[in-house]
Amino acid sequence: MTASSRAHSFNAAADQYAASRPSYPPELFDFIEEFTRRPLARARAADVGAGTGIATALLRERGAEVIAVEPGGAMAAKFHTLLPDVPVIRGDGNALPLADASHDLITYAQSWQWTDTTRSVPETLRVLRPGGALAIWWNTTAFDVPWIREQHQRIAHHCGVKPTSRKRPDDSDAIRLAGLSGLRVARRQVSWSRVIPLETHLANISSRSAFLVLAEDDKRAFLSEERGRLRDLFPDEAVEETYVVDLLVATRP
Repeated sequence: MTASSRAHSFNAAADQYAASRPSYPPELFDFIEEFTRRPLARARAADVGAGTGIATALLRERGAEVIAVEPGGAMAAKFHTLLPDVPVIRGDGNALPLADASHDLITYAQSWQWTDTTRSVPETLRVLRPGGALAIWWNTTAFDVPWIREQHQRIAHHCGVKPTSRKRPDDSDAIRLAGLSGLRVARRQVSWSRVIPLETHLANISSRSAFLVLAEDDKRAFLSEERGRLRDLFPDEAVEETYVVDLLVATRP
């Protein structure tokens, strides 16, 4: 299964993605403001790979003048339903459909890994104004929580992918960004959690790209077994998910 196929698999689950995927904590946006030394209010921002608009909505709540860039048709359509007053443009990070020196902030929430950095870094530099910033982040696995770590390993095994043992971006991402472009780079990790119904947690699992490309019988079998395990852990069927947001921020001269 190619990376492109996995990237576009989200179009088959846009409603599920919007309903079950986690948001992001306020501390993430606080750090972006602290590092860039400018408020998000009135900043001209582009959220790339915006999906159904989870991060876009938060940027708008902070006062940013935000537009979305999204390659998937179904995801863009769901975005428009949820955020009808926010512009969404079809495109991706390798060829941004944005004018030169037009934005103060470019963000990638859960989407930087789908880009070719030899193209997306120069594109970012082209579109950012002097002093502008690139912010990329992921909700990553909280490996210090035993049941989450064990579930991560089960999902990876079932999907035929290698389990990860680190958060991302790793230090090499920061070094590569700084070396390629002369950007000033900082990294921050923020732990946070949410409590959701068991079925929402299972829907979140099945909205992941490695899971979406599986056969329906394989998905149902795994989710049925996982439902039983989780009912033992959470008899009230209220699941506490813990995440570590891993954030990389880079400002250009």
